[in-house]
Amino acid sequence: MHPRGALLILILALTAQDAVQAGRIFGGSEALPHSRPYMVLVEGRMLTGKKKYCGGFLLREDFVMTAAHCVSSHTVKLGVHDGSKEEANVQSIPVEQAFPNKDYDKETFRNDILLLKLSSKAELNSNVATIAMAGPEDGAPRLCSVAGWGCSDHYGAMMTPVLMEVNVTLGPCRNQHQNSDFYCSKGRKGIGSGDSGGPLVCEHGKVYGVVSAKQMIEPIFHLFAKVQKHSDWINNIMNGH
Repeated sequence: MHPRGALLILILALTAQDAVQAGRIFGGSEALPHSRPYMVLVEGRMLTGKKKYCGGFLLREDFVMTAAHCVSSHTVKLGVHDGSKEEANVQSIPVEQAFPNKDYDKETFRNDILLLKLSSKAELNSNVATIAMAGPEDGAPRLCSVAGWGCSDHYGAMMTPVLMEVNVTLGPCRNQHQNSDFYCSKGRKGIGSGDSGGPLVCEHGKVYGVVSAKQMIEPIFHLFAKVQKHSDWINNIMNGH
């Protein structure tokens, strides 16, 4: 993969304002509240004091997965649908330790995966649940969906208040060398700024990828870090903690 400057890659981690405004995942619609109980809103804080948001998903009661480029001090929020409201039963849990993939490359976004060990276990209920990962035996998916609170192209650094979702069809990446590291979808419909770290959910309701980056040269490509190639690393981290 070429350096990010050459391909005009937009990193999807978002520095948000304290307030949120309406927006949406590109080409999608609002998700049915709590229909994706594995979704996590990952909140970090920058040196300026402003908050930075990414998506994520709950793999185990005490582990969340997100994108490696979202690394900072974190708190995770579970059971969220509308982030602009004080929703009942939202769980806010500090992160105890972050585990970025050791092969993450911030120039190319290869291996853009981060595990977050929570300081306490999430309480599972109808609004908060884990999601299974695809393994090497599951093969390559084609029809998938993504979700997040990221902004659209009209709202600058403002997050979407409600969880949005969109269906995507996977195909070859722009650069053939990317195919071993990423799943890719093409076209305007897909992820927006702030959706980083969210899950690419495909066949059998399993996670196959992590929202990573967006190549802004037409035609637009959306990149999802492959979870399957990191199965051993993921299991070793979680089983060891």
